[in-house]
Amino acid sequence: MPRPPRRPAPLAGTLFLGRDAVASGLLTPADLRSKAWQQVLRGIYADATITPTHGLRCLAVTRFILPPGGAIAGRSAAYLYGVPLVGADEPVDVLVPYGVDVRPAGVRAHHTPVDSSDLRILRDIPVTTPTRTCFDLAQWAAGLVEAVVMIDALASRRVVSVPELETYARERAGQRGWRRLLDAALLADAGAASPPESRLRVRLVRAGLPRPQTQVVITRGGRFVARSDLGWPEYQVAVEYDGVWHAESSTQIHADRRRLNDIVATGWVVLHVTAKRLRDDFDGFVRELRAVLRARGAL
Repeated sequence: MPRPPRRPAPLAGTLFLGRDAVASGLLTPADLRSKAWQQVLRGIYADATITPTHGLRCLAVTRFILPPGGAIAGRSAAYLYGVPLVGADEPVDVLVPYGVDVRPAGVRAHHTPVDSSDLRILRDIPVTTPTRTCFDLAQWAAGLVEAVVMIDALASRRVVSVPELETYARERAGQRGWRRLLDAALLADAGAASPPESRLRVRLVRAGLPRPQTQVVITRGGRFVARSDLGWPEYQVAVEYDGVWHAESSTQIHADRRRLNDIVATGWVVLHVTAKRLRDDFDGFVRELRAVLRARGAL
């Protein structure tokens, strides 16, 4: 029977530097390679019983890599605020002072001016404030749409409010990056329920369509009928994003069709867009939606 890996009590349930554990005699290099431990970042280990998350990586960076004056930022800060849109193995975004070289694998360092008022301590981790986090997301995200996706998620969790972001941006008018944050804030919506819905909403607005409301409640005779992802209540037009098709479930198909019939009976027009359509034929969907809105007097 193979011998169970060594797990010295001082290291159980902790994060530690591998070289320190070896130097102290608690572990050997071979022990570090056993199933008792996981490598969180190069040279930094944790008890294998700890769930590997992006938050664990942030903690490892804070304890062993982050220089004085630095802070967890960007998508990593958003994760710590409760927005799980970054993977466990993705790089940790950090702000570091100018002149400080931080290059470990798994860490993405950004050298940028930051005021002390833009930093706070969250569960013993130095992190950018929610408004500063959104400012950085607006600069670092892969385009305006993705910046809004992250900001929507923070706003929907009441971590930050859209008016706060608008004020923060306007107070920095003329500074580098303020316009990007303002553009993202003006498109953000705390009612967004998912990243795909955020992407759809922003792309519709950027395509020149009237801005839809989020989480639109449809009623009939004062009775609740349905809640739609996006809609224009004054014109009784709604759009729903279908991320997963339930063709394998006859029960789900029955429920979906009944719900759709109930909505149609109220006089609303509901257009559905799938993930594939959004990816491959967005322009065609925009034409269809534009025609419906025009017929209803919205355009």
